[in-house]
Amino acid sequence: MIRTSLALIPLIALVACGQASQSGDTKTAPEATASKEATPAAAPAAGPATPAPAAGPSPEDAKILASLPAPYNEGDLANGRRQFAKCRSCHVIEKGGDNRVGPALHGVFGRTAGTTAGFNYSPALKGAGFVWDAGKLDQWLADPKGFLPGNRMTFVGLKQEKDRRDVIAYIKVESAK
Repeated sequence: MIRTSLALIPLIALVACGQASQSGDTKTAPEATASKEATPAAAPAAGPATPAPAAGPSPEDAKILASLPAPYNEGDLANGRRQFAKCRSCHVIEKGGDNRVGPALHGVFGRTAGTTAGFNYSPALKGAGFVWDAGKLDQWLADPKGFLPGNRMTFVGLKQEKDRRDVIAYIKVESAK
């Protein structure tokens, strides 16, 4: 009996809170409707301030982005960050980040494929012998299995060229920090 009562307390609190937040004010329904009908052109009431979405990259990020070669210098870092969210379950981009299911990607450009310390690569990637650059990463991101058969990455790829450009720009900017 006590367990059931204790379990109902949060539910009752949520119901009570939900009703207050749904109505938005303390007027009865007819009064609220009449008030809204009487002032259709009125400006919205000032409420709690909500943070505005980020207008663009930080000055530091914008400077790094501008220094990248075309087309990456025109990358959309916000979209790159969104696209990289698909990678975060397996990879980190932060400096000093540890390997996860996939290797840490900070500083990947200029690194020979299959050589991140402490990561157990597939034989295909260990023997690939190429150095990561934007072009190689673009091919990899478009179709990892097609680009290098035998690798263990389960990601199906980014089909949109713009998304690949943006995530490459994002990785380049984050790696420069």
